[in-house]
Amino acid sequence: MKPFTKLTAKAAPLDMINIDTDIIIPKQFLKTVARTGLGVSAFYNLRYDDNGAENPDFSLNDPKHKGAEILITGDNFGCGSSREHAPWAILDMGIKCIISTSFADIFFNNSFKNGLLPIKLPKDQVDALMDEAKNSPNSLIEIDLEKQTITRGNKFSYQFEIDPFRKKCLLEGLDDIGLTMQKSEHIDAFEKQRANDKPWI
Repeated sequence: MKPFTKLTAKAAPLDMINIDTDIIIPKQFLKTVARTGLGVSAFYNLRYDDNGAENPDFSLNDPKHKGAEILITGDNFGCGSSREHAPWAILDMGIKCIISTSFADIFFNNSFKNGLLPIKLPKDQVDALMDEAKNSPNSLIEIDLEKQTITRGNKFSYQFEIDPFRKKCLLEGLDDIGLTMQKSEHIDAFEKQRANDKPWI
């Protein structure tokens, strides 16, 4: 997992509430266990028309928002069924941070485990960021995980909360496997001792 330290990027608005995981990545794309290749299918039913062409009315298809790495969205993002493919698809389409007033718990937890930073802010701050993304799409927003700040030049600066353990894992690029491998010496020592004590196993 890549470390997340500081991100300076454009933000795209997705002004919808209750975006569930089937909207994020529809069930027909869940056949893979690879973390890559899902980005093209993210938000499929919103993003494409019946002929497979890009829907010009979908905000993330707007040329002004191309290349955005921050997503500003509505309440209860990531609700619905549990699928780790949802953060995989969002990351694969280039989004590294999502800002909302609230997230569904499973999606929220899965995001951290895959290097995607979900940030909860009060509604007035999310609304201000949404307006900024809509009206000044080329403006760059800086997210500093170490300082836990979201800034846009001299225009605004917001603080956000994050669990210290999750923050450490993101800063160091540690997923569950990475955390386990930090204990590899202890694991190896245990395996050697068990082989000596119980060679029949």
